[in-house]
Amino acid sequence: MSLSDKKNRGLDLVDRVKACQICEGKLPLGPRPVFSIHPKSKILIIGQAPGTKVHATGVPWNDPSGEELRRWLNVDRDIFYNPEIFGIMPMGFCYPGRGKSGDLPPMAECAPNWHGQLKNLMPEISLSLLIGSYAQGYYLKDRIKQNLTETVRAFEEYLPEFFPLVHPSPRNRLWMKKNPWFEEKVIPELQALIHQFLS
Repeated sequence: MSLSDKKNRGLDLVDRVKACQICEGKLPLGPRPVFSIHPKSKILIIGQAPGTKVHATGVPWNDPSGEELRRWLNVDRDIFYNPEIFGIMPMGFCYPGRGKSGDLPPMAECAPNWHGQLKNLMPEISLSLLIGSYAQGYYLKDRIKQNLTETVRAFEEYLPEFFPLVHPSPRNRLWMKKNPWFEEKVIPELQALIHQFLS
């Protein structure tokens, strides 16, 4: 297959994901897949699912959680939204709706249908940030610990392929206070690793 054929196939796949209607009847705001990929993406961010603000703007991580994530990574918006550096592919591509204690889980149909195909379009990915329990459960499978806290604490076991993180949502501020080792040890290690990719 020629380079132009591969490029056209990639564009076709991106268009198909953007037009995905698999979960149409289950989504309160309707389908609006939000993701960002590039053949030269180096780091893949796999989060949960868009919130209402991200759904409204179509810009991934365009909310307080994104601001906190960029602080953790020590990158500005220009670097974060450069798809040749960061690919962004959530577990659920569309806003799933609201539950009793926050947003509902990501739609289960997205990852099995699209992740493998989209990852094939990003052959230069060297590190995947697994943000939250859904991404960690899907990609780490039986390698996860008894809970998210212990999986994140054991982040070094999953390198160099994966880096598990807690979700940077403001709702997790209490978790951050209870687990000061995250800011003291994990964030500096994360920033040093990201710096290596950027230098």
